[in-house]
Amino acid sequence: MTPEEDWQRLDPRMLLVYPVRELVRFLPVLVGIFIAGTASGRTDWWHGIGILFPMALGVLRYFTTDYRITETRVELRRGLLDRHHLSTPLDRVRTVDVTASLTHRALGVATVRIGTGTASKDDEDNLDLDGLPAARARTLRTELLHRGAAPAEAVAADRVVLRFDPAWVRFAPLTTTGLVLAGATLGVAAQSINVVGGFQRIDPREVVDSTAGWSIALAVPIGLVLLLAAVSALAIGGYVVSNWGFTLTHTGPERRGAWHLRRGLLTTRETTLDDERVSGVTTAAPLGLRLAGGGRVSAIVTGLGGDSSGSSLLAPPAPRAVVERVAAEVLGTSAPLDAALVGHGPRAVRRRYTRALVPTAVGVATVVLLVGLDQVGVWSLVVIATLPLAALLARDRAAALGHALVEGHVVARSGSLDRRRDALAVPGVIGWNLRSSWFQRRAGLTTLVATTAGGRQSVTVLDVPDGAALELAHRAMPDLVEQFLDR
Repeated sequence: MTPEEDWQRLDPRMLLVYPVRELVRFLPVLVGIFIAGTASGRTDWWHGIGILFPMALGVLRYFTTDYRITETRVELRRGLLDRHHLSTPLDRVRTVDVTASLTHRALGVATVRIGTGTASKDDEDNLDLDGLPAARARTLRTELLHRGAAPAEAVAADRVVLRFDPAWVRFAPLTTTGLVLAGATLGVAAQSINVVGGFQRIDPREVVDSTAGWSIALAVPIGLVLLLAAVSALAIGGYVVSNWGFTLTHTGPERRGAWHLRRGLLTTRETTLDDERVSGVTTAAPLGLRLAGGGRVSAIVTGLGGDSSGSSLLAPPAPRAVVERVAAEVLGTSAPLDAALVGHGPRAVRRRYTRALVPTAVGVATVVLLVGLDQVGVWSLVVIATLPLAALLARDRAAALGHALVEGHVVARSGSLDRRRDALAVPGVIGWNLRSSWFQRRAGLTTLVATTAGGRQSVTVLDVPDGAALELAHRAMPDLVEQFLDR
């Protein structure tokens, strides 16, 4: 065991960050103290306690947090009354993220998050070194991921694979980011208006009288255009803030180095993925991106927790050609991305139509029975139009189904609204799961899942015929599957 004096504290500049952070966390309590102090006539005294207590907690947090890195382990201790001691072997380190908010960047410090593939989602179990000098954070990232590498490999120059192109912002409105940001913005705005009593000042009758003369045929399109503009603006803003300066580089020799990603306008984030941990890629193309010729790509990282998908990002929404080029670079071949896939047959196609049309037909029939066809009015066309839309969705989903085994990679494709193509290297597969529901068994279909050693990272082959599922698993890993086959 390393001597006690080898434990190190975080950078002293965090004494300017922790007290402010605790003040923000205690803001609701401080508001309550302000109201109570004002009511009791002891404003100054109450306010002093309200401000000094969280600031003291922030100072205590600094002096009760220390870490050390030995030849075999990374350890972190924090807390006074509730003491946490986190420790992980160096060979369990999967990813290293270096992030720096505006405050951290102004002070010249950064946060190092060490990803170990743990399934825990408790923030207290995260191995975060929050407050290292920026230069030390980058050096530590290299040391943790290249421990044991030859000096020539560790200092190899970075090879730039991808740089951010401002023209890519045209894909931002075609993602769900705008809707999420719009919903969050509307929620905050509504809450703020409610706090100041804005809704109580609105007279519903006055609103109805003022809009009585509006034409629905004019008001609805104008409202939709304004909503679309607001959502698009928020999506573009979120895209720029998250991905500005996006740079993907590779360090070290081919297949024995690491992928390094840097992005962010306000808060910068740097992620490093060891080549040995990257077992494949996933190219995704939601419907909007697909129609516009775009997509995105992420890495399948062995040992990465299921809630760390952001760490596996390799390219933001970008042109399809860019996405496929990056995916081919990571895989070392473009064959899994270009190869024709084996279809899943008519039974799988029929299942796609059944799952799309039956629930839709039940919904339409329920609306007609509850409302009455004569009462549906102009909206009857909308209700009835859901059936052909469901049929189109089923057709697209059926056309997407496919799988293959290409150059040592298990390839699977599925989805329509969010179409995905996974390419997983066979050495990254640690087992096969064959699942089938009652309806799948009646149709002779199986869902084949190739599992890896990390969280929810897996490749799923949907609704594949039973014989084809066993053939794929056996061809990929004959030694593993042969013992379970009845010849």
